[in-house]
Amino acid sequence: MLLNCHSFFSLRFGIIPEEELLRMSSEQGYGCIALTDINNTSGCLNFIRTAPRYGVRPVVGIDFRNGVRQQFVGIAKNNAGFQELNMYLTEHLHHKKDFPDKAPALENAFFIYPFEKIKQLKNKRLGLNEFVGISVGDLGKLQFSGFSAKEDKLVILQPVTFRHKRDFNTHRLLRAINGNTILSKLPVSETADEAEQMMPAQVLEYHFRNTDFLIHNTRKLMEQCEVRFGFGDDREHQNLRVFGRSQQEDFEKLRSLSYQALGNRYDLVTDEIFDRISKELDMIRQQQFVPFFLVNHDIVSYALHKGFYYVGRGSGANSIIAYLLQITNVDPIELDLYFERFINLHRKNPPDFDIDFSWRDREEVTRYIFDRYGKNGQAALLATYNTFQHSGAVRELGKVFGLPPHEIDALSEGRYDPQKADQLTTLVLKYAKELKEVPNHLSVHAGGILISEKPITYFTATDLPPKGFPTTQFDMVIAEDVGLNKYDILAQRGLAKIKETLDIIRYNRPEAPSIDIDDVKKFKTDPAINNLIRNAQCIGCFYVESPAMRMLLKKLEVDNYLGLVAASSIIRPGVAKSGMMREYILRHRHPERRNEAHPVLLNLMQDTYGIMVYQEDVIKVAHYFAGLDLGEADVIRRGMSGKFRGREEFERVKRKYFENCRAKGYETKTAEAIWTQIASFAGYAFAKGHSASYAVESYQTLFLKAYFPLEFMVAVLNNGGGFYGTELYIHEAQMHGGNVLAPCVNHSRAEATIEGADIYIGMQFLSGLEEKIITNIIQEREANGMFKSLNDFLDRVTITVEQLTILIRINAFRFTGIDKKALLWKAHFRLSKSPAKLPQKQLFKSEVKEYKLPTLHTSAIDEAYDQIELLGFPLCSPFELLKYPLPRSIMSRDLHKYVGREVVMYGYLVAIKNTRTSQGSHMQFGTFLDQEGQFIDTVHFPQVAGKFKFAGKGVFRIHGVVVEEFDFLTVEVRDVVRMDSASR
Repeated sequence: MLLNCHSFFSLRFGIIPEEELLRMSSEQGYGCIALTDINNTSGCLNFIRTAPRYGVRPVVGIDFRNGVRQQFVGIAKNNAGFQELNMYLTEHLHHKKDFPDKAPALENAFFIYPFEKIKQLKNKRLGLNEFVGISVGDLGKLQFSGFSAKEDKLVILQPVTFRHKRDFNTHRLLRAINGNTILSKLPVSETADEAEQMMPAQVLEYHFRNTDFLIHNTRKLMEQCEVRFGFGDDREHQNLRVFGRSQQEDFEKLRSLSYQALGNRYDLVTDEIFDRISKELDMIRQQQFVPFFLVNHDIVSYALHKGFYYVGRGSGANSIIAYLLQITNVDPIELDLYFERFINLHRKNPPDFDIDFSWRDREEVTRYIFDRYGKNGQAALLATYNTFQHSGAVRELGKVFGLPPHEIDALSEGRYDPQKADQLTTLVLKYAKELKEVPNHLSVHAGGILISEKPITYFTATDLPPKGFPTTQFDMVIAEDVGLNKYDILAQRGLAKIKETLDIIRYNRPEAPSIDIDDVKKFKTDPAINNLIRNAQCIGCFYVESPAMRMLLKKLEVDNYLGLVAASSIIRPGVAKSGMMREYILRHRHPERRNEAHPVLLNLMQDTYGIMVYQEDVIKVAHYFAGLDLGEADVIRRGMSGKFRGREEFERVKRKYFENCRAKGYETKTAEAIWTQIASFAGYAFAKGHSASYAVESYQTLFLKAYFPLEFMVAVLNNGGGFYGTELYIHEAQMHGGNVLAPCVNHSRAEATIEGADIYIGMQFLSGLEEKIITNIIQEREANGMFKSLNDFLDRVTITVEQLTILIRINAFRFTGIDKKALLWKAHFRLSKSPAKLPQKQLFKSEVKEYKLPTLHTSAIDEAYDQIELLGFPLCSPFELLKYPLPRSIMSRDLHKYVGREVVMYGYLVAIKNTRTSQGSHMQFGTFLDQEGQFIDTVHFPQVAGKFKFAGKGVFRIHGVVVEEFDFLTVEVRDVVRMDSASR
């Protein structure tokens, strides 16, 4: 009976979650309703999936509108009709076209024109599948219109947008946010009618009691509509089903590729390897995942052909077939990776292959995928739902209510007294709660790409974001529900660092032997590399450079590949949150403590001392400890990620977990404790193969750091750094003997460069220097040689005095031997009186008049402050910029002598991590550098953290007690004071 229902996926218009619509309609007596969101299909599949739970027959369609002006409502008769509607919407969204007054002629869809709209049309002739929609408000006008005689063409069109008056108020706020206007200026024409609330079915029928043909027509139309999809255990495999010409040919290709690669991957091929290959191939074929492997192989083959570096990770790294096909670089035999985490008969979705490419290469790889697989509309990026969160909602609502910016900031950051809140503040906070988790707009998933057997429009309409690739209107959860599984094509900067380092080595160290960066087996046993890990000297290296990882490596005494694999997953927040990180360290360092583990768990996870560290451990525990089948165990793993938690299937398996534990005779306390461990970390832990993939890349970067530190640090600088800011990587280069120099117009490029041990900071690091100026300087220098003087530079490069001032202040003309203050005088003399002109080649150069200037001198302090202003940091030691000399103090290397004692140290702030205690109090972890350039690690408990707020960089006097835990030294801070800096 309801043909025009809006969920909150009618973005910035609707309020009601699609499942809430179903619950309401069931309670109000409707056996069938249609979800027709405005220019959007995000909610359709989940609406169909959940409708049986509420005893409601779902109908889906689209409310086609130009802005808020309703043109017509399209209702899908069947799956073909849903696809037709999606294709029609897609075309208009991609080309940003308005919808016409008349609906298209689609064979498998009905179209309903609102009564007021059809009255305005010149051509009122209706096709076989076209109807006029009559609302309760239209009944009084119907008998006086020409349509009263066309009873067979009339249906009920009573829109539903709200649950109650409060929803209407929220709707008005959304419309104001959408229009970027304050609420008092929102036109009535931009909102829906307040009467668009769901009334009971009996009440609706009562309104149409004198026109019962409308009820009959509406029911008849809805009875003709049925869109079916399979979900969960009933879903079909919707990914690309045939890679080549036939399924048999695909399997033979996969089999052949796997066996051909044996010699490249293994020196000795054992029966265990043959058995694993055979087992995997059978399972892959049985689960119809052969094309999934071949597509991934095709993607990485393209990357190898183009010379792109990549890392394959995810649960697919547990597969020997993936290893042989070079999708991953992890040997599951070497690491004894759990086969059932990769694939099993109960698993409906294929394994995850997260393939990381350099941030410079990912776009081209994505373009290849769409060119190769998207020609028939079978490829699309995945969407994500960007929802209102408290802070963002408060900011938007604050603007709508006309609050001043400082009040909005205070409300957003929680800096207000609830007892003193005025009426507007109260309204902002009230409706911010109403908006929480309501979709605001669609975004693009970080790397998910769908490649389907059917066109993507069979499932959804697509948008065309600025990236230029079609993007679904639903997210990965719904995609998996319906049988579509994503290919993850991701970007990271670590791979670009590796590639650029190798390029830099070739020109800066031509005598160096050629490097096989994929010879990770050799790296794993290299003492120099493992010594870096043991001493946590990993700055710049992938995934192992953060203070937390530096601490963990030392506490775990990591000095080998397997230890690094474990650390990569233990560092994840879930393991730490559950308290099992500390327990793991204790069991690692004190073998006798391992006996405290439950015997079943210790037997299942011997290499991690009976502690769940990897995602597959969840499956092992659920399967072997609690007796769940592998499919149920995987439901728990997926549910703990938050994507499926709360779903009926997850809650059912959770109940079975505890029932089975009782049946096995486990103590309730034991079962609950193990469930708590699962719940606290499963969604955050890595699959072991995933951790192993990360560790491979870590070893590659550690090799470069160990043997080519300067070249490596230059590549780190040029690829956005890492965990830390640029300054620390400059410092690290200096600690390895690099002579780091300010930009120079005769040596620098846009990016950082190296000549021997001299590292020139790139001109792109200069704040305010325009890209076109950098390009012009480099092109001119390469075409006509180095610049001989400031005047020579100005004769050859077009530049404004403001841009030239930046270069002079950073001392980019130091080759002239003239103090930069004198150069600034000369620059202003030449450029301030006339605008910059295009340089012209002259047969005879005219002399530039030189004026005698007094002797000018730039101090080291002036130089440092110019560097701070233009680069963000000085190139000298920050300790040289203090107002007063420091007294003698303890250095980091001597802290082991003072364990348990109070110390005073001086440190330059590198990083502060804000966190909260288990009671919710604010505390901090600090990272500083001492005068020798070594790290000082500090802990600031709530009393100290609340008293002192870090407001920026600087040198600090640190007073505290030295604490040792598992050989890692920290200073528990009692007091911290910022030291005065010298003035210019």
